Amino acid sequence: MIDPTASTGTAAAADDVIVVAIDGPAGSGKSSVSKQVARRLGFGYLDTGAAYRALAWHALDHGADTSDSASVLDVVGDFDYAISLDPDDYWVRVGETDVTAAIREPRVTEAVSGVARVPAVRQNVNALFRGLVRGSGRPGVVVEGRDITTVVAPDAPVRVLLTADPAVRAARRSAELTGHDSTAVADALHRRDAQDSTVVDFLTAAPGVEVVDSTDLDFEQTVDAVLDVVRSVVPTQTGARDGR
Repeated sequence: MIDPTASTGTAAAADDVIVVAIDGPAGSGKSSVSKQVARRLGFGYLDTGAAYRALAWHALDHGADTSDSASVLDVVGDFDYAISLDPDDYWVRVGETDVTAAIREPRVTEAVSGVARVPAVRQNVNALFRGLVRGSGRPGVVVEGRDITTVVAPDAPVRVLLTADPAVRAARRSAELTGHDSTAVADALHRRDAQDSTVVDFLTAAPGVEVVDSTDLDFEQTVDAVLDVVRSVVPTQTGARDGR
């Protein structure tokens, strides 16, 4: 089904890998901020949402009804998934097909919640994420998604909830998706929030999780805010890598 060794780099002991766990809703800047944080630290970057998007793409490609758990489970068996952890050479594949761009299509976005809410899928995919981190070959990995700080990596030394005002998030997502109607994009984002909130709580920080609200911050300020959280927890490991 899924190969947990399908990452770039050689195997590394789990205890040697620093995990920076970043949660947050759609449009909060998780992906772009996490990539830049990973670059600044010399860490790997793991977009956990890509796995669910790729599975949704795979299900749609097979004509499965993503709103039906049984249909989703029927296509999981031949889901051959691989992802790069290099923030400067990012790709996602299903089998031999590069789906890096395809998994961002609106039809896939609409189908993601359907596959993500299946408990057996989440359990399997969460195990995949942990395997990717262990085998990253990197000093650390920035792992971003929806329930990273509470389920995937609840013991991570750095746990951040990256959020922003819903109107700001909608505007940012519209800017990313050029050529799409801004109202439609905003409506899709709000629907996604509503659907995903029935699966995980990604708007409330769990105990020990630092909140970074980027509503009034630009991109670089948000990156710096997250790096400040990282340095406050693991300063000796990260101080030299980002030039600070």
